[in-house]
Amino acid sequence: MKTEAARLAGLPVGLMLLLAATACQGRTDNAARDTAATATPSDSGASAGGGASATTPKGGLSDSNIVALLDEANKADSAAGAVALKKATDPDVKAFAKLMMAEHHAMRVQGEALAKQLGVAPKPPERDPLAGYVRNEMDALKKTAKSAEFDRTYIDHEVSIHQAVLDFANQARVTTQTAELRDLIEKAIPIVKKHLDQAQEIQKKLGPSA
Repeated sequence: MKTEAARLAGLPVGLMLLLAATACQGRTDNAARDTAATATPSDSGASAGGGASATTPKGGLSDSNIVALLDEANKADSAAGAVALKKATDPDVKAFAKLMMAEHHAMRVQGEALAKQLGVAPKPPERDPLAGYVRNEMDALKKTAKSAEFDRTYIDHEVSIHQAVLDFANQARVTTQTAELRDLIEKAIPIVKKHLDQAQEIQKKLGPSA
């Protein structure tokens, strides 16, 4: 199995710098932060200084919606990884959970910084396409004891949620009219796809649930 260092080597330079900057805080602090609720978003998605537009485009998602969903996905996967790191028994599953904590936390920090730069306040859409996946995964992880069954449960949910996030990201990429946000999403898509591929590989190795 590839080491964590080998996996991280393929990340963009900006993301590597973010990882280095946040590593000293400790993964436990990062996971706790990602589990905490985000600040209550305002009704306006643009700053008075002319930030990204808050209007809802034809695709149905405003920049405020997209920023909120990206943050939700990264926060959830970092938090799920923290639970899995404690309860997983398979070495590959534990390494995957550790990677999710690091990379999704770094992606969340990057997204928060861009939202602040653009003056976009996160505002979840009325119909959240990710909420069900996030809720179901955390519920399943909490009620499943540390065991091989937990490993399969975690990885099965990681496959589902990364596919859902990938679908959303591909939609958001063509929906937003803000170049900086589109660039962020386009850099995130290959990382999410890499996570999905890794989860699917582990899923095959673990086999079906008993």
